[in-house]
Amino acid sequence: MSYPNWLSQRAHLSGSRIALSYGEEQWTFSEINGISLDYAGRLSLLGIAAESRVAILAKSHPESVFVMYACLHIGCEMVMLNERLSAAELDYQLEDSAASYLLVDEELQEKISFGNKILFSEIKKAESAEFISVPEWQESRTISIMYTSGTTGYPKGVRQTVQNHFSSAVSSALNIGISPEDVWLCVMPLFHISGFSILMRSLIYGMGVRLYPKFDAELCAEELSEGTVTHMSVVGVTLERILNELETKGLEVSPKFKVMLAGGGPVPVSYIERAENFGISMLQTYGMTETSSQTTTLQPADAKRKIGSSGKPLFLYQIQIGENEAPGDKGEIQIRGPQVTPGYIGKYADREVEQDGWFHTGDIGYVDEEGFLFVVDRRSDLIVSGGENIYPAEIEKVLLGHPAVREAGVCGMSDEQWGEVPAAFIVLNEEISMDSLREYLRLQIAGYKIPKLIRAVQALPRNASNKVLRRELKSWV
Repeated sequence: MSYPNWLSQRAHLSGSRIALSYGEEQWTFSEINGISLDYAGRLSLLGIAAESRVAILAKSHPESVFVMYACLHIGCEMVMLNERLSAAELDYQLEDSAASYLLVDEELQEKISFGNKILFSEIKKAESAEFISVPEWQESRTISIMYTSGTTGYPKGVRQTVQNHFSSAVSSALNIGISPEDVWLCVMPLFHISGFSILMRSLIYGMGVRLYPKFDAELCAEELSEGTVTHMSVVGVTLERILNELETKGLEVSPKFKVMLAGGGPVPVSYIERAENFGISMLQTYGMTETSSQTTTLQPADAKRKIGSSGKPLFLYQIQIGENEAPGDKGEIQIRGPQVTPGYIGKYADREVEQDGWFHTGDIGYVDEEGFLFVVDRRSDLIVSGGENIYPAEIEKVLLGHPAVREAGVCGMSDEQWGEVPAAFIVLNEEISMDSLREYLRLQIAGYKIPKLIRAVQALPRNASNKVLRRELKSWV
């Protein structure tokens, strides 16, 4: 099966509609299509051809979008590099992916040495050439390759195809709806599936994207208040910071704002309740790099009665827990559907993605009697203490329920008696004694789950998508 070229089709259908805005600048779909075709012609003269594998190292700004869209027109595979990684980590991904070229913006050019490096400025200076793009895209074509965050072992290069991105966008639209005036506030990095999927939705829906170079709580609060955006993707920590800005400045959220999707792990109930005070429709989601963003999302009608749930599978997808565990029983979350990657590249190219037709996520969760998914934690982060399973996210959730605690991260630490016990690192809103915090925990969770170590810190280690890096917390212990 094939699809019309998303860029040219969108320019044809709604070319005068605003596709992208950044600061005071904005571009229509026709303008973006023209720019990306021009860039595609220049890149083709520089040696980049269809099916070649090209790595991109760039910050989130319009030039990055133009280069990515040019690569879409050419038909090459984009390896999306995380600009926050070290030179050694980037070297591994470039070598593992066997990328033929590295496209890099000026700010990051000194970060890494690579033979076939092309600066964004060199693309603009290159000779111009007419470029005729392929009118149709095969559904099996790999568009993007993203490396997992590396929470276990070496990062894996995940392929994401035309079908993967299309099914993800369509399934999300069937859940939350789309409208011509929709504008998605994008503060997620474009090299991450949460950010890149917003660009894919833009082309498929004809939706505008309001792009920021990085997350800024103050500016996000202003956008929500002024009614310039309708949708946004967040994780727990960014949501809390936006809420704090709204509360501190006494701002109201515009009725034009429709939906906020929350991913990256369970969001504390207290955050969701605070969001509701502003009339924000908060939808918890669950997805991963291997599933091209969301797999389950809580529908608006269920948001209040199923707080803490990641919802039911989107229309095209299926989930099961373990070997069809009974409702309420915890087990590994397994997924099936057209959003699941066809496979990995490089070091893990031979690894089977599915077992018995299901993708095994490595995440722990359960499904209630009505079929709603509740994500508990990563299996690799599980703490086994005296034979008892302890999920760090459960303790973090309780800690975040205390008004004095702004951020929390929990990991396992060695213990002679129990093998492992929990350790907690917290960022505080206000001073509080650790003893009183332990008393609070005793009222909420079992005694064996109470962290043996609780330490206040200035900040928690996080990756580019703002997930707490528990493996780094272990080194703090």
